[in-house]
Amino acid sequence: MFAAILVSLAVVFVAELGDKSQLITMTYALRHRWWVVLSGVGIAAMLVHGLSVTIGHFLGLTLPERPIAFAAATAFLLFAVWTWREGRSGDDDEVRVAEPRFIIPAIISSFVLAELGDKTMLATVALASDRDPWGVWIGATIGMVLADGVAIVVGAMLHKKLPAGFLHGMASVLFLLFGLWMLFDAALGWRTVALAVTGGVALCIAVATAVRFRRARRARAAQASERDSSSESV
Repeated sequence: MFAAILVSLAVVFVAELGDKSQLITMTYALRHRWWVVLSGVGIAAMLVHGLSVTIGHFLGLTLPERPIAFAAATAFLLFAVWTWREGRSGDDDEVRVAEPRFIIPAIISSFVLAELGDKTMLATVALASDRDPWGVWIGATIGMVLADGVAIVVGAMLHKKLPAGFLHGMASVLFLLFGLWMLFDAALGWRTVALAVTGGVALCIAVATAVRFRRARRARAAQASERDSSSESV
């Protein structure tokens, strides 16, 4: 059992690094207290990996990939819209909003949807097929919580150095690209279309961001020159 815990913890922790669940964690951590986010992540990890262990050790079944991919893609597109609206309506200060009543269920549901059929869940299914199921469940849950705890720390560091509006916009774009890729590639099986759509959207967003940045710099330069001219005249 101890060996199963160690192996599962290491596999899941490495698999979660850079995964979309860390993106979700960072996004939630921008607006809510770290312990609230981590509590939701922990409960979701127990549920997801409990299901994985059940499938791998007791049932030996495979998950229906396309329906799960459709649900996950829809969830990510909704995350993109929600995050974008949060960024536009919020401010850039360090104060977190009061915790809504249903924030933990929202975190749990979004994580469960995002993790169903993900490589982490598939790895847990494979580990549970020939190792102690309780050890795999405990190790996988701890590994996911640790990896997403790293995401919370990174999100807190970014929040101190970058405006919250910029971070929300960046997270919204990544959610959008993840959702489009999962919709066209995993759900519909159109790899070429997925590459074209996500690449095209990413290029358009990059160009629009560059144009907006240049306009903002010109506006700031014009304001600075106006202030200099007014001070010289005085």
